[in-house]
Amino acid sequence: MRFAWKTMPQHCTWEDLLAVWREVDRIELYESAWNFDHFYPIYGDSDGPCLEAWVTLSALARETSRVRIGCMVNGAVYRHPAVLASMTSTLDIVSGGRLELGLGAAWNEQECDAYGIELGPLRDRFDRFEEYLQCVIGLLRDDTTSFEGRWFRLTEARNEPKGSQRPHPPICIGGAGERRTLPLVARYAQHWNFPGGTVETFRRKLDRLHECCAEIGRDPAEILVSTHLLQLPGQTHDDVVRQAETYAEAGLQLGIVYPWPPFDAGDVEALARRLEPLAG
Repeated sequence: MRFAWKTMPQHCTWEDLLAVWREVDRIELYESAWNFDHFYPIYGDSDGPCLEAWVTLSALARETSRVRIGCMVNGAVYRHPAVLASMTSTLDIVSGGRLELGLGAAWNEQECDAYGIELGPLRDRFDRFEEYLQCVIGLLRDDTTSFEGRWFRLTEARNEPKGSQRPHPPICIGGAGERRTLPLVARYAQHWNFPGGTVETFRRKLDRLHECCAEIGRDPAEILVSTHLLQLPGQTHDDVVRQAETYAEAGLQLGIVYPWPPFDAGDVEALARRLEPLAG
């Protein structure tokens, strides 16, 4: 099993985030570090502070040197695919080829209603997301991209310079919907994040992902599988380790430690010592 770390950039300070990420970068057990893409806090008091994802991630890229970095996951409705592709290529270069590109259809009605962003019903959201994926991948990979869809249109669109990783940074799709999300993972992603739930649910969703891969002739071994190892308020390091052990038996490949703020940078090394026996 492999391990990573995720810090929600809400109800915390930049100094707290930076201290944690520096520790994660120092400890080789952790292969990647992640934040999330929201403008309002999604846990606790939604009136509290929340740092913007891409600005924060760019700053953290320059404050680290080893660990891979990503946002789990970027909401497709927040940025036009051409803007997102340009941001992706630039940050991949700035980070020295360490970027992982997390993408999702988005779900937060509160943010969208407040900012006048059209979220739309679920079917429209996923129709738009599939177009979004095709546009972003084309812009990251090809010299020019033309696309004509219901939601997006590109006409010999360029995105230069390309990122350091070719054909593009690994794409992580988050979500667990069996009808739309998992078929999109099978077709477009190199990493699937199961956002959370019981181990039994994880097993069922993983089986469905394998079915989706079989339907299009893709080897599911090409897709990294992750979930969050939650440390909720009141939980201990023992709770995180128990989650890791249980998910490892169910076939999880990457466990992402996901604590609630306030953050303590000392937890990064303390948990690494506890998780080390499960690494492999």
